[in-house]
Amino acid sequence: MKTPGFRISRRRFLGGVSVAAAGTFGYAHFIEAERLQTSHHSVPLWRSGEPLKLLHLSDLHASPVVSLGYIGRAIDRALEWKPDVICLTGDFITQRFDGADDYIRILRRLSASAPCFATLGNHDGGRWAREEGDGYPDLEWITRLLHASQITLLQNTSARCRVRGRDIQFVGVGDMWAEAIEPHVAFRTVAADAPTVLLSHNPDSKNEVTQHNWQLMLSGHTHGGQFRVPWLGATPFAPVQDKRFVAGLGRWNDRWIHVTKGIGSVFGVRINCPPEVSFLTLT
Repeated sequence: MKTPGFRISRRRFLGGVSVAAAGTFGYAHFIEAERLQTSHHSVPLWRSGEPLKLLHLSDLHASPVVSLGYIGRAIDRALEWKPDVICLTGDFITQRFDGADDYIRILRRLSASAPCFATLGNHDGGRWAREEGDGYPDLEWITRLLHASQITLLQNTSARCRVRGRDIQFVGVGDMWAEAIEPHVAFRTVAADAPTVLLSHNPDSKNEVTQHNWQLMLSGHTHGGQFRVPWLGATPFAPVQDKRFVAGLGRWNDRWIHVTKGIGSVFGVRINCPPEVSFLTLT
């Protein structure tokens, strides 16, 4: 006598696979891509004194699949921490973008809360955006957006400010993929009497700034890998050569590099890699 068993037709099997695939995509797009998390790290830059709270955001990627409403909610959540200073490390948009006025109103929430500095990413305009990303051919649009948002753009330049009685320097370099990085220009006026935080969209650029004076580099670009292999944590699609710096805080020689997973995404999809708001306490 045959042992009773469960039999399934090929049509039912393929139908089940299709439903599962659709469900996976739906989760990755509608839930995971906006399941915002926070990270907290402490970085020693001073030997004594009151800590400084730095908010690090990156890769907002405003686009048809990353709404301004979502970006606004992420910013509101970030500002609940009441940061002393804010750093943005590029890719504000994915391609050409309509809706600058609404975007400006959202970004002004940042600059109204604390000194706010930014550098640009490969999607924001320039050579890479023009040739590879169907974006703006130059930096005019993004420069006007940030200026209207009262955010200080550090494009191969530096700024010095005093926060909570401490002097701190911020340096921003142009994007490496856009072939816009000019560290010798950016560090021209940087002094050695105060800590220096470097804003550079792509963490692979560390090798191009190694001879200059900085203690902490802030980067984005990787989206944390955007698609992480479950259980293994592997990031095969991370767009960097050095896979040691895909997400989080890491030591590089005698310096620190922090890579945030970012707020948005290119395709509106994340798998096992939720978006992130990053809080750094500088001590």
